[in-house]
Amino acid sequence: MSRELDQLRKQIDEVNTKLLELLNQRARLAQSIGEVKKSQGIHRFDPVRERDMLDRMTKLNPGPFDNDTIRHLFKQIFKASLDLQEKNHKKALLVSRKQQPDDTVVHVGDVQIGGYEKNLIAGPCSVESEEQVREVARALKQQGIRLLRGGAFKPRTSPYDFQGIGEEGLRILREAADEFDLKVISEIVNPSDIDLAERYIDVIQIGARNMQNFELLKAAGSSRLPVFLKRGMSATVEEFLFAAEYIVSRGNSQVMLCERGIRTYEKWTRNTLDISAVPLLKQESHLPVFVDITHSTGRRDIQLPVAKAALAAGADGLMLEVHPDPSVALSDANQQIDIAQFEKFMDEIRQSGLFQFTEPVPEV
Repeated sequence: MSRELDQLRKQIDEVNTKLLELLNQRARLAQSIGEVKKSQGIHRFDPVRERDMLDRMTKLNPGPFDNDTIRHLFKQIFKASLDLQEKNHKKALLVSRKQQPDDTVVHVGDVQIGGYEKNLIAGPCSVESEEQVREVARALKQQGIRLLRGGAFKPRTSPYDFQGIGEEGLRILREAADEFDLKVISEIVNPSDIDLAERYIDVIQIGARNMQNFELLKAAGSSRLPVFLKRGMSATVEEFLFAAEYIVSRGNSQVMLCERGIRTYEKWTRNTLDISAVPLLKQESHLPVFVDITHSTGRRDIQLPVAKAALAAGADGLMLEVHPDPSVALSDANQQIDIAQFEKFMDEIRQSGLFQFTEPVPEV
């Protein structure tokens, strides 16, 4: 090997070292810019700024690289800088497990959710009458379940479908819950109804259709009540976590996530349960994760194996719909189970060993 070649290679090594130093210096500056943009609510990608920088570099280009090569090289540097900003932004999320390694435990009165506790949330899709809710509440109490769900406000795909009975439904839920020592979870669809919710319920549910109702998320984040957030039917896991971040960033850390199935081409189930979302959410976030086995399937006949799969994947709890007589239900008649089916479900899920519930109590 000639001495001249050795010297040239040594110069290349020196230039590489300088390039490395300058690239990392540029990366640190890009990180600082990203933090400033984040604090000011400015989008990280600025196409005008990128074009100006590329134009400047090509004008200053003395060769031997042609301008197309210079543009390509600097575009790769710009992309790496944006990726670095994105990575830092994700690390900064309050819902991220990188921010909080330990699981969040949500307290709903004396009911603990998350950590080593597993829970089941059950009740009718829609509140229809005092008798209906009371019968379901009694069944929950007998099975040792403490969390009663029921819809008083019902956002529906069709404007002509049953929309719920509003505040009267919340009152019915509260009275039944108080009688049987249960906690109430019910959906709120309007930010202005948060104060109303605080008078009647214990947990605010934000449904799939409202996952990106950002004003509602902000209002729930300012509430003193825990929040049960469902994944949107077409939302990515990242979008789901950003929705939770809206709530937590407003000061309410008592948030639960619920995978309820996503929209796909499949027609044999109402939605497609994204079972992979459960371990992903548990890995990326410290918040408790539930699976809604009713909406994810829309079928009574496969709810038990789906429940087992959810628990095996690491879910902190399950949600399902129970109605005294599903055939006459005003909403979701085809997917709710009746009291006898609920009791059988509880027996079989206990026998699976995946979920330890309180043993049934004598009839009340």
